[in-house]
Amino acid sequence: MDLIIRLDGTDGKTAAVYRALRTAIVDGRLPAGERLPPTRALAADLGVARGSVAAAYERLVAEGYLSAQVGVGTFVAVKAVRRTRRRAGVDQLRPREGWVFEPLETSGATKKPRYDFRSGIPDAGLFPFDVWRRLVTAELRLRANNPGTYGDPAGHPGLREAVARYIGVSRGVRATAADVVVTNGAQHAFDLIARVLVRPGDVVAVEEPGYPPARRILAALGARVTGVRVDDEGLVVADLPAHCRLVHTTPSHQFPLGRAMSLARRRELLDWARARPAAIVEDDYDSEFRFSARPLEPLHSLDTAGRVLYVGTFSKSMLPAIRTGFVLATPGLRDALIAARQLGDGYGQPAVQAALARFLDEGLLARHVRKAGRAYGERHARITAGLTRLGSLDVVPSAAGLHVTALTGADSTAVVSAAARAGLALDDLRSYSASTPAQTGFVLGFGATDPALIDEGLAVLADLLERHV
Repeated sequence: MDLIIRLDGTDGKTAAVYRALRTAIVDGRLPAGERLPPTRALAADLGVARGSVAAAYERLVAEGYLSAQVGVGTFVAVKAVRRTRRRAGVDQLRPREGWVFEPLETSGATKKPRYDFRSGIPDAGLFPFDVWRRLVTAELRLRANNPGTYGDPAGHPGLREAVARYIGVSRGVRATAADVVVTNGAQHAFDLIARVLVRPGDVVAVEEPGYPPARRILAALGARVTGVRVDDEGLVVADLPAHCRLVHTTPSHQFPLGRAMSLARRRELLDWARARPAAIVEDDYDSEFRFSARPLEPLHSLDTAGRVLYVGTFSKSMLPAIRTGFVLATPGLRDALIAARQLGDGYGQPAVQAALARFLDEGLLARHVRKAGRAYGERHARITAGLTRLGSLDVVPSAAGLHVTALTGADSTAVVSAAARAGLALDDLRSYSASTPAQTGFVLGFGATDPALIDEGLAVLADLLERHV
């Protein structure tokens, strides 16, 4: 047993051994039922007299922390642990006043359902793990990427260059390596942007329905968050608050409805931001996967006033576990964003970022997107057709991404709850609105869906809808 004791007190070694053992029990380091060493062995290990250990044991037995069984040994008493658990919360620290957030449930913390239509999850089975393992292993070799030094908070230089080249070709976004700040996913980018732009009390706008984590990070930093409705052309610019500091939007594939923002609405939003001035966060989270029609120009490419901060992520095009995204910083914000990154977590993982740079530059991501895109396209068409055949649903047209939304007149919350009991997981459209939603429906992801179970899962949904109409 490893036991740290202080022998410089004035009350002797017996008391020191007693305190050390009692603290280990109270802290939970010695669990219920743990067998303690014989007094002779522990005394030799600690360098104290056997009598000191024996006296400490006797006192702890008398107080109920230990139980002794003749001929068997000395053990941590169960009732001592139970008493400790009851007392554990007495002096716990609490969040600051006004903090109302709790962790959201994550897909990795829940059991995979039989019919998995959860949104935002790519198919890991399509990812080229062998290729990725080779690249990461090469970057983890001895002394690669200067492991004894701290990295650039803006990201691995090679990855910043690779990202600028990749989005220039794949998304038509004009950028240089200097514009790219690498982050731990899109949510990290939202956090950095909010920290350098938004003051407590500032008015910010998000789409309604929209992406809840973006709303949460803005609210957590003290902003007054306003939900702005979305119509067939995208975010309704006319409804934006007059004194808005920042707008979060998903123009390429509105989350969660799925429509693309029209060109006219994009220009209207840019004109609105230029006149304020206000910042626009363009969240382009999954537009690599397109199934029809050419994408419209990103807001970033149409912006001539430096109002757009373009955020991308590799969580959908590759895997969430890659934990890498980026933000294209305008010149006036670049240093502040880099400093915020450095203050928050220093820098990212150089080996992973260097491997990702090679994955991009060698055309491996483009190849993966083409392969995965064909598989997702088949699922998108199959689910869209299946939902349309149900008749009671109004499928929202979409041409990209990893989910489909269908509107319903039924009680969507009741249907989603019943579906979960039947092994069918899908999202309630209501969960993406902070206020009373104007529309009710379902969001069905197809990245994690077993293609062989799509029709069967939709049949389960059809049966549930009949019961709840």
